[in-house]
Amino acid sequence: MPKPTYEEVKFACIMSLITTFFVTITLVSINVGFTDRFIFVWLRSWFIAFIIALLSILFIAPVVKRYLDRNEKK
Repeated sequence: MPKPTYEEVKFACIMSLITTFFVTITLVSINVGFTDRFIFVWLRSWFIAFIIALLSILFIAPVVKRYLDRNEKK
């Protein structure tokens, strides 16, 4: 597997930050509500989701892209 370029890493960081921000803030506000625990629960959830999303974008996205490129040529 090729090493990700600087642009791919930058893209993955920005995409995962933005995406996980909206998803976690929405789900935590629905499941926990705006209580005194909200910030702690949300920041913890956001950090975990960010790490998972970042790794997914960096390592799974290239595999999917190669698969789609290969099948597009057929």
